[in-house]
Amino acid sequence: MNNTELKKKIIGREHLISLSSRWHDKGKKIVLANGLFDILHVGHIRYLREARNYGDILLVAINSDKSVRALRGEKKPIINEQDRAYLVSGLEMVDYVTIFDETSVENILRIVKPHVHAKGTDYTKDNVPEKELAKELGIEIIIAGDEKNHATTDIIEYIVRNFC
Repeated sequence: MNNTELKKKIIGREHLISLSSRWHDKGKKIVLANGLFDILHVGHIRYLREARNYGDILLVAINSDKSVRALRGEKKPIINEQDRAYLVSGLEMVDYVTIFDETSVENILRIVKPHVHAKGTDYTKDNVPEKELAKELGIEIIIAGDEKNHATTDIIEYIVRNFC
């Protein structure tokens, strides 16, 4: 896949609205996964690969730089939103990527109305922040990926401890 093709996988809000409508019209099963994806690691790949198994379209919503700072502080993210979106769009299991400014993915859930909302193993079905909205919209929540034993923070700590 060349640069132009990868960039076409990164879609804005307006394009997301029209595409999601088309997916529904065609009877496609939509899976939404979301996260920061700052310093891509094996846990991210396993999460997205498993999430992909639940539908026809895997849309990944990435927190913008603004929302990452609101959630994690001024020193984050390490990688800017456009580069994070480009990296995730390069994964073969990912169909589309969108960036969102809010600290919660709820507005994307409302827009897309996916069939499945995939969360990583740092959640359970009972503590997913969007669980009430998902229930209201009839969206199935699944927990995907392997045990949460790798994180961007751990990678940063390892680098600082061993190379600084």
